Amino acid sequence: MPLRKSNIVLKMVNGSVWELPCAPNLNMWWNFGSCLGLLLTSQIVTGMLLAIHYTPHEAMSFDSVSFIMRDVNYGWLIRSFHANGASMFFVCLYVHMGRGLYYSSYSSLLAVWNVGVCLYLMSMGIAFLGYVLPWGTMSFWGATVITNLFTVIPYVGMTIVHWMWGGYGVSGPTLKRFFVLHFFLPLAMVVVVGVHFLYLHEGGSNNPLGVSSDVLAVRFHPFYTSKDVVGLVIMYGVFSFLALGFPEALGNYLNNIPMDNLRTPQHIEPEWYFLYAYAILRSVPHKTVGILAMAMSFLMVAILPYIDNSNFRGLQYYPIGQLLFWIFVTNWALLGWIGSMPPKGVCYDYGQIFTVFHLLYFGLIVLVNRVWDSWIYAECR
Repeated sequence: MPLRKSNIVLKMVNGSVWELPCAPNLNMWWNFGSCLGLLLTSQIVTGMLLAIHYTPHEAMSFDSVSFIMRDVNYGWLIRSFHANGASMFFVCLYVHMGRGLYYSSYSSLLAVWNVGVCLYLMSMGIAFLGYVLPWGTMSFWGATVITNLFTVIPYVGMTIVHWMWGGYGVSGPTLKRFFVLHFFLPLAMVVVVGVHFLYLHEGGSNNPLGVSSDVLAVRFHPFYTSKDVVGLVIMYGVFSFLALGFPEALGNYLNNIPMDNLRTPQHIEPEWYFLYAYAILRSVPHKTVGILAMAMSFLMVAILPYIDNSNFRGLQYYPIGQLLFWIFVTNWALLGWIGSMPPKGVCYDYGQIFTVFHLLYFGLIVLVNRVWDSWIYAECR
């Protein structure tokens, strides 16, 4: 008997990875889960290396980042891989979520989807905390804007904000708290990823046809390990090209200027993966309603499995649903572009239109699929 089947520990790994039964028709869009695992590992390792030299002090943090970039051996390489790794992580994450929405993976894997939404929110929080740590101009003002959103919570909003700040404004205590959270939350995220895997292996993965494939299931190794290796090599090649060739392409030049709390930038712009949510927030004139609209954009992703009762699993069976989905993706990208522009003129008007469609999409897709189902069943009678 092979060691992987006789050893207690290796037996668990063997059943969860080596001999895991999988659908035989999984395509390239299923590779991004493995890419996310590799990138999360890369982020934790590079983050720990950066933490060795980083100083979470308002008078020294910016200089410590400069020290890492200039004086630490390969410090520039570590920071470039860490900063651009966050962007690459969100690229894979959004594609992974998009695949789940298109193929309706949530309909058969509800627990997996719910844990995935939690991982998405954790990723957003960790990325925001990390964005503050360089203590540049955009870091400081981004922290000021985002933390002030909690003031809309009745009665306790201002208390929560003061607790996050560690005082009456974004300052040194805020930086220390954000650094501690940014260091420990990824470790907590690893545990949640384990829960995500546990539910996934218990229920089995969805497939492009959306039908049960237990009879035709194949082993994960070698059928999908080989496919995943190819995907990981391509992804890491693109990632390395970005980190080594264009390390500042996705950053903001204002973050290379030390923090100045007396000089507000003309246009406060977050990282690209926050831009769509930022555009939704700015598109609503009323602060509280804008925050609720932004929260709804996250909440609808979690609610969708409970309101979608389509007869077929996946938009590949719904031509109008497919059209709506790709309009939604385009709309999401346009929201990101709006978020990168100053909130005035035609950009503000278009931002409101795109925001309304973004929030209505989840109801529209359910309605369209129900109408299509009723039409199909009417034709079959």
